[in-house]
Order: sequence, then C-alpha cells, then structure tokens
Amino acid sequence: MILRDRANSVELRPLRYQFATVRGNRYDDNWLVIGGTVTTGGGSWSFADPCLLTHEARQVAAWLRGVAAGTVSVIDPNAEGDVFPDPWFNEPVLAFSLAARSEAEAVIRVHLSLEASPPWQQGEDKAGIYQYFVEVRANTETLLQVADQWDRDLEPFPTR
Repeated sequence: MILRDRANSVELRPLRYQFATVRGNRYDDNWLVIGGTVTTGGGSWSFADPCLLTHEARQVAAWLRGVAAGTVSVIDPNAEGDVFPDPWFNEPVLAFSLAARSEAEAVIRVHLSLEASPPWQQGEDKAGIYQYFVEVRANTETLLQVADQWDRDLEPFPTR
C-alpha cells in the first residue's frame, strides 16, 4: 500500500512470515515482516521488520475504511504534546492515527518507531515511542483503494 501526497510518501508491504516454517506457536507462526519505504522533506529511508501479526495487519485495512467512512476519531496531542496512535500493535514499530478529517479528505499519521524510524532518530529513540510520525493527506476514494490494495497484499499470508 502506498499513502502519498505532495509532501510525503509511505509505502508498506508484507514481505514474508518471520519464520518460514510453522513452529506451533500462534505468535511465532504469524509474525509478518513488513517492508517500508518512507519519503519526507527531511529525507528518505527504508526498513524491514517483523512488526505485525497477521490479524493486526488485517486491522489496518479495516481502520482505513473506517477513516474513509468517517467512523474513526481524530486524535489530538495530549497536554504534553504527545500523540498516541489508535490502532497500535504488539510491537511498537508501526502504528496509525487520524490527525484531521474533513468532508473531502483525511490526514493520516503513520507512526514509525524503533526499527522503522528514520536513521537520524534511531539509537536513542530521540522522539519516543510513537512520537515520530509522517502525515499524509488522502481523499476517501484513495483511502478505500489503499485498503483494498493492502488486503490484496495480505492474501498470501493467512493466519497459520
């Protein structure tokens, strides 16, 4: 899936299961390595990390459809200025939140922490978990197309 506007671009794709063979553990059997390529005004980078379980990955498309339908709430920064995503997942590497919504478009935050954060943020986790994010504007039609593409990308990766 690709979320892109004039300023930023985030491409996410499931690459493989973390472990090729079934191990008999519902977590180990279902970790997906997610590849990402991010471009912002501050720079570009890529990552690949086992950061989503198969069922968590499927929640992303449902969330995007909820944003398109207007059923997802905007998340504002708290009193300290921090923004905490919804949804968030077991591994605090990738998450999403809605920054703004109008009749015509939504502003999606893609939160990128730890292994997914930009190289200049890694090491000391300078921004804090979930506090580095990329905002992307998208209209309803685009959000639905992105959700459909994400579902297609996940077809080779059923829950094992």
